[in-house]
Amino acid sequence: MINEAVKKDALSRLKKIEGQVRGIMKMIDAEKYCIDIINQITAAEKALDGVAKIVMKRHVESCVSNSIRQGEGQDKIDELIETVFKVSNRRKG
Repeated sequence: MINEAVKKDALSRLKKIEGQVRGIMKMIDAEKYCIDIINQITAAEKALDGVAKIVMKRHVESCVSNSIRQGEGQDKIDELIETVFKVSNRRKG
C-alpha cells in the first residue's frame, strides 16, 4: 500500500513531469529542434522511472513483505518479477 509519504512524493514528482510534458508539447508545436525535443522526452522518462522506483520500493516494503510474512508471498514475488522484466524489456525496445 502507498503511504502518505510516498503518495506526497509521487504526486509532487508527477506534477513536475506534467509540466515537462506540457513543455514538450509546446516545443513540438513550435517546431523546435528534434534533438532538443528528444532530450526533453528522455528527461521526462527518467523522471517517470524515479516515480516507479519509489512506488516499487514501497510495494516491496509493504505488500510483498506482508505477503511473505503471512506465508502467501509466492504470488506477490511472481508478480514483482514479471513487473521488473516488463520494465527492463521496455527499455530495450
